[in-house]
Amino acid sequence: MIENHWQMQDAKSKFSNLVDKAQHIGPQIVTKNGKVAVVVLSIEEYKKLIKPKTNLVNFFQSSPLAKEDLDLTRSNEIPRDIEL
Repeated sequence: MIENHWQMQDAKSKFSNLVDKAQHIGPQIVTKNGKVAVVVLSIEEYKKLIKPKTNLVNFFQSSPLAKEDLDLTRSNEIPRDIEL
């Protein structure tokens, strides 16, 4: 077994050890039938992966439409009747 590579049967029988290594050392790779199957990550590493690169306000401010003069006023017209 390479330092962060686990065969499926070893990963199953030593799951607690696998989780500890993922939390303290880094991502752990599990192989199945000799091929890479999954990567076990700590929750901190996972959160880094899914965290947006920018917040929503900065996203809209950097949009190409940010400098456009958009008319966002509501119409005062009475809505049409819809038969249900």
